[in-house]
Amino acid sequence: MLWLLLLPLPLPALGVVEKTLGIAPHLVSKYVPSRSNTWTCLDGSKEIPWDYVNDDSCDCADGSDEPGTGACPNQSFYCQNEGHIGSFIPSSRVRDGLCEPNCCDGSDERPGVCNNVCQEVGQAYKTKAAEETKIRKTGSKIRSTYIAYAHKEKKRLEEVIETSAAQITTQEKEVARLRDIAERAESLSAAALEMKQQSPLYTSLITHSNALKSLQREHKKHLQREKELSNILDALRSGYNPNYQDMAVLEAVRGWEEIAGLPHINDVGKDSVSDEEAGVEEDTVPDVAQTKEEVDDEIWSAEELENDLDDLLNSDYISLLLEHDEYVQSPPEGSVLFDIASYLPDSVVPQYEEFKETILSLLVSFGIIKSETSSSTDTSRSRQALTDAENELNKVKKEKENAENDLKEIFNIHGYGLEGEWKKVDGTCLRTENGDYTYEVCLFGEAKQIPNKGGSTFSLGKFASWNPSPDIKPGDEAYYQKQIYNRGTRCWNGPERNVVLLLSCGTENTLNSVVELEKCEYQFTGTTPALCRPLDSFEGRNGKKSNAGKDEL
Repeated sequence: MLWLLLLPLPLPALGVVEKTLGIAPHLVSKYVPSRSNTWTCLDGSKEIPWDYVNDDSCDCADGSDEPGTGACPNQSFYCQNEGHIGSFIPSSRVRDGLCEPNCCDGSDERPGVCNNVCQEVGQAYKTKAAEETKIRKTGSKIRSTYIAYAHKEKKRLEEVIETSAAQITTQEKEVARLRDIAERAESLSAAALEMKQQSPLYTSLITHSNALKSLQREHKKHLQREKELSNILDALRSGYNPNYQDMAVLEAVRGWEEIAGLPHINDVGKDSVSDEEAGVEEDTVPDVAQTKEEVDDEIWSAEELENDLDDLLNSDYISLLLEHDEYVQSPPEGSVLFDIASYLPDSVVPQYEEFKETILSLLVSFGIIKSETSSSTDTSRSRQALTDAENELNKVKKEKENAENDLKEIFNIHGYGLEGEWKKVDGTCLRTENGDYTYEVCLFGEAKQIPNKGGSTFSLGKFASWNPSPDIKPGDEAYYQKQIYNRGTRCWNGPERNVVLLLSCGTENTLNSVVELEKCEYQFTGTTPALCRPLDSFEGRNGKKSNAGKDEL
């Protein structure tokens, strides 16, 4: 009975209500007829009768006379959406027979076409907004602890840099002192050392060292080739179709599974059968321990070759030569045959030692004998002392360099953020299972695809940058909502794997979903408190602060 309520109203009033349809609140005051019942276009170009406004015919050049009909192109229609948030839609969508989600009051269509659902939509929006506000409040508190951690880390790194600088100054003086001693010792024994280096023992050591280096180089080439081949065969094994592939492919897959000790890909996941059910007697089952190759204790294992061979090849052969020479010239342990002092009374030993040193000094000074042992020992010790001091100096310099680089990144908008909120999660690894794989991303590190049933782990890329879009300003919240990981393991007959990680505000650091958008192109989604900025600085969808959004409700 709404028409009964409108009966007392004069017709001009009814016209005003109709004429303001689709007009934004800040422009309503401009849609008022003059005393002569005319109206001027908003661009001031033309004066038209008031009846021409919203008459479904475009009269003004700027289209301002048809805010609610869609008669003029490239205009916007404002939905009041009372009970929710007002919004604009393109004028081309007005009276097209379709109910627009952004126009929940149905005002974009003729009466009766679309229901007014703004109360329901507004309530759902408020509930969701309240939940998001609660999460953001909790997350922002956690984020504040991340920022506090960044400041503590900054202070720690500054102390490391200061301490390292002092240590470097002291250590450089020590290295200079030891280098002077080593150079003087080496100059005294250079001729003797050159002669020792021509010995068959030293020549053989150098030859063996060069041979080992060559073998190590070839060994690493074979390991790399083996890894590449295993990746190709793993991809072939998991991707081939036994119903359509030829026998050559099937034999290649079965051959690889036998060599790698993998079950046939078609049998993965089937219930295992016990030995008793299969009719296999216990005594016939081969003992893995018995079939394992017996290795001599003196033969290096693969792990020792991987970890210890470099140290062996980096040995100081000159120092070993001098130590060997010292060892050869020293009397056998426990021998007293040539130890005259052992035959003398204790009271006479000091005089004998003094006499012996005098005689030996005279013989050396006249060139009758050479004091090679002492000079070789001094040279070896001074060289080792210098090497140790240089290693310690390089170690301190490296620590200082790393600390300086980390300090530059802590409050860098391109690094850990202007407030350093991302430093806390550096290296934090997030995981989620998806089908036959577990996906992992270590923030600012590497993303991986890990098979759950055995096989090779593939790199999906290493951290490259934040959001690279030219439309996004570094430091904005949207800039930190996307991370790029690229240059992962190349797909078989495809591109290199890479990941786009989309992040949002959350109370925990989590990895929620994984989708392969295209071949070897992955999209991860996750949450982190590092994105939960305080509510007073949070900007909503329309670029307004959260309190502005509340005023529109």
